Amino acid sequence: MSYKNLCKFIDKLEKAGELKKISTFADPFLEISEITDRVSKDKGPALLFENNGSDFPLLINAFGSEKRMCIALGVDKLDDIGAEIMDLLKDFSSPKATLFEKLKVLPALGKIASWMPKSISGRGECQEIIMPEPDLYSLPVLTCWPQDGGPFITLPVVHTKDPETGTRNVGMYRMQVFGKALTGMHWQLHKNSARHFHAYKKLGMKMPVTVILGGDPVYTYAATAPMPDNFDEYLLAGFLRKNKVELVKCITNDLEVPADADFVIEGFVDPSEEFILEGPFGDHTGFYSLADYYPKFHITCITHRKDAVYPTTIVGVPPMEDEWLGKATERIFLSPIKMTMLPEISDMIMPVEGVFHNIAIVKIKKSYAGQGRKVAHSLWGAGQMMFNKVMIVIDRDIDVSNYPEVLKVMSQAVDPENDVFIVKGPVDVLDHASDRFAFGGKLGIDATDKYTEELEERLVMDIFIRVDIQAILENFKEVVEVNDSLKNLGLLVIAVKKDRKNHIRILHQALMKQGLIRNAKFIIYTEHVFSIGDFADVAWRVANNIDPARDCFFVENENGEKYYGLAIDGTRKYKSLDGFDRLWPNTVTHNPETIKKVDEKWDQLGLGAFLPSPSVKYHKQLYPGKAVAEEDV
Repeated sequence: MSYKNLCKFIDKLEKAGELKKISTFADPFLEISEITDRVSKDKGPALLFENNGSDFPLLINAFGSEKRMCIALGVDKLDDIGAEIMDLLKDFSSPKATLFEKLKVLPALGKIASWMPKSISGRGECQEIIMPEPDLYSLPVLTCWPQDGGPFITLPVVHTKDPETGTRNVGMYRMQVFGKALTGMHWQLHKNSARHFHAYKKLGMKMPVTVILGGDPVYTYAATAPMPDNFDEYLLAGFLRKNKVELVKCITNDLEVPADADFVIEGFVDPSEEFILEGPFGDHTGFYSLADYYPKFHITCITHRKDAVYPTTIVGVPPMEDEWLGKATERIFLSPIKMTMLPEISDMIMPVEGVFHNIAIVKIKKSYAGQGRKVAHSLWGAGQMMFNKVMIVIDRDIDVSNYPEVLKVMSQAVDPENDVFIVKGPVDVLDHASDRFAFGGKLGIDATDKYTEELEERLVMDIFIRVDIQAILENFKEVVEVNDSLKNLGLLVIAVKKDRKNHIRILHQALMKQGLIRNAKFIIYTEHVFSIGDFADVAWRVANNIDPARDCFFVENENGEKYYGLAIDGTRKYKSLDGFDRLWPNTVTHNPETIKKVDEKWDQLGLGAFLPSPSVKYHKQLYPGKAVAEEDV
């Protein structure tokens, strides 16, 4: 279904019991973010802050549950969209032997035509009010986290156009506010808008850019979707809402935007101009993305609806609202991958603990030797899947979202020496653990049942870990905790207070040589600053902190034979201890002052029983420093 405007979506959420309106004043500077973090991690409702110091209500956490994501996209289940895509693909890809069968495709063609975006004349509702002078400070733009470089627009739908082909791109790139009419434009290295930018730079031309906020919620989702190059995101939006998107021309440039948007921010980027230092920003990885230089976006005009609502979001340590935007992409784009590239895939999940790009679990229907490896390499070459860091491929008929079952399969089907493979390739620009910017290692784990051709002579019959925890703690004082609660699944976690060069490799070598660990398939080393009994935190932190090419390794005995079990060094990397030359970011948390303010205000917010701040749990994980952690060990 389509929504005429963001207010209609808000009404729908309220009728479904998925929205809370807050009339008590809440400050866009840190306070709204802290309130939302509590509600979001408690799986609470969307929030409409009606009293925020501006003339516009602020909507946040609108996509923060599966139910609300389904309401936004007009479906009962997210898998329904993938099933519909599958049916369309089948209509067009199946052979048509007779004229009648060919004619049956015409209704599908008609449907697709009805979803194509349409330009309309005149002004849209998004242009009912034209600001006399563009002023971003009139909007309730959030400063999300204490070490952020400033306020950030976090749900901008950014429109650009290829200067040579005229092809439109709609993407989402955060925008730091530097003045009434100036922001940064954080389009990253691999994004289409960055490619457009370089095309304008080559031509020596200024680049028109327009940003919308709000309107039908499918616009926001479509801007985040991993669409192929030259595919119009507003065709995807039309398909999702079952109604074409009506576009109007901007006032100060020639780009077109949805007529029913809440805000339109028009302007340009001058490729000849020096970049501006943007950031830091508390990012979806749960760590700060550090300051870097990005293009300036100069604003020439701001328009809005009469009843405009300002939509925004916050990201940080998962789970948060962006989990469900990612989940929608996972379910929607699984079908095209299956139909067009890898028909053997039957399911796939990207756990929120892996912040989407760090971990993927793929289930296949295996029919030949090496197929698990083939699928992993194929996915690493497919669009935004190139950013994946750890990929696990299974072929047993289990629910891939049942992580204990996945671990059980890995314990039974994986020989670490022969079924684990490491390659190098592109990684997300937000990855802080790779030795080089946007380039690092990827870990593949073939957890499929093996054909005869794939088996090696060396097999370990006893899959159960044998670990002498008492001896480890007594003889290795740097070891703070050992968690062997998953030893029946071949997994061991060890928390270490790291304080010398090559500490983890030396420690692992000693533990294996003395026989204190036997038959563990995966030995994960973490820092001592958090509880290793919380496996969600272990997965989140370790996946962020590893470059598999550097941090996943085997050690050998004096005869040059590998000890059984893959070591994974999930600790922070230091220049002095690890030769790591890049800056290391801090964990994203709120400060005690903001937490205290919200604690004292909680009863006035009408949000029910008191919810403590999630940040308190992570305070002990903070390193000395601010957004950038200090080198001090």
